[in-house]
Amino acid sequence: MAEIFSTLGALLLKIGIVALVANEVRGFILAAPVLYGMYLSGGTVMALWIGFCSLAGIFLSVAAPLFVAKKLKLLPSRA
Repeated sequence: MAEIFSTLGALLLKIGIVALVANEVRGFILAAPVLYGMYLSGGTVMALWIGFCSLAGIFLSVAAPLFVAKKLKLLPSRA
């Protein structure tokens, strides 16, 4: 019985790692058009501000779930 739980736990851990990596890749994909738009605009103050706000939103959409999971003790802490 313990072998089943061990195997299931290992499988869930691998799925979680894949989901985490996929979330990071999603963040990079969402950030690319923002950075390209800033490059095309020539770096004006408004373009930089909009780019910063867009990237901050992407960062929060990636980091907030990790922060909540850590607070709910769903992720192991690095002590």
